[in-house]
Amino acid sequence: MVRNYTHKSEVAISVEKFAADLELETAYAPSEDIIFRSTATNRPGLLFAGFEEFFPEHRIQILGNAEMAYLESLDGGARAVQLERLFKKGVPCVIVTHKHAVTSEMADMAERFSTPLFVSDGSTSAIESDVVHYLTTALAATDTIHGELLDISGIGVLLIGDSGIGKSETALELVHRGHMLVADDLVEVKRIKNKIYGYPPKRISNFLEVRGVGLIDVEAMYGVGGVLNQKRIHLVIEMEKWDDRKSYDRLGNEDLSYEILGVKFQRIVVPVSAGRNLAVVIEAASRNFRLKTMGKDALQELSNRLMEKNRPVDDEE
Repeated sequence: MVRNYTHKSEVAISVEKFAADLELETAYAPSEDIIFRSTATNRPGLLFAGFEEFFPEHRIQILGNAEMAYLESLDGGARAVQLERLFKKGVPCVIVTHKHAVTSEMADMAERFSTPLFVSDGSTSAIESDVVHYLTTALAATDTIHGELLDISGIGVLLIGDSGIGKSETALELVHRGHMLVADDLVEVKRIKNKIYGYPPKRISNFLEVRGVGLIDVEAMYGVGGVLNQKRIHLVIEMEKWDDRKSYDRLGNEDLSYEILGVKFQRIVVPVSAGRNLAVVIEAASRNFRLKTMGKDALQELSNRLMEKNRPVDDEE
């Protein structure tokens, strides 16, 4: 299956949320959300040196030890010129690192141009790394898939299939067997560096809906070891109603795929019929997938044995 997707060109995040998520102190906060269009950061040393061509005004600006030492070396008038040169660019926000003191002059300039201003007690390199990681996730391509996402023996398994096929009941049995639920019914997915990660929608996080029983709080029932907040997807298993007219894969040599945000995954079709213990089947399929990624393929092993058995024995001289 192919799904259409687009990368986010921008994302709006409130000043309060951005500061809380990155553990920043807010020196000035306008009422409007911050609009981010890039995952990269910039240090405005060249701008302060008078070179304004190619200045990346769409990036977060970081003021570290070097920039702050330079600004502090200037007299009041020259410092105001340099600060105005930066803030008038309309940058998303400015972060001062190493817990440098923000002067009233800098705060006034931030207010004048309505630019969020933050202070961090972390190093410049640490803040740059945190910001890039944070915005990479925020600006990632996203989609929503109807299904169940679980961590089965360390493998991120996405269960898909028609409504009412038994996905939630199977997920409950898998949790009961010691595996972890990530999302039930709706899975929010993001593509980050060509890897797909799944998340539960916040409003239904940790809940599992089972027909005839209702909502189950998995964390309350099975403890924190029964749930995860996110998981990288490795395998897609499609639950399908058993059809006697259809020939199902018996040896595991079918090459089926499922595409999520442009990334292809192996897809295994598991037929559903009365009496089948689907949780055990899916658990076995997941562990077998893991063995294959480690280079141990049961089908290949069987082929090798058959070839060895049928190999002619050389006559003794």
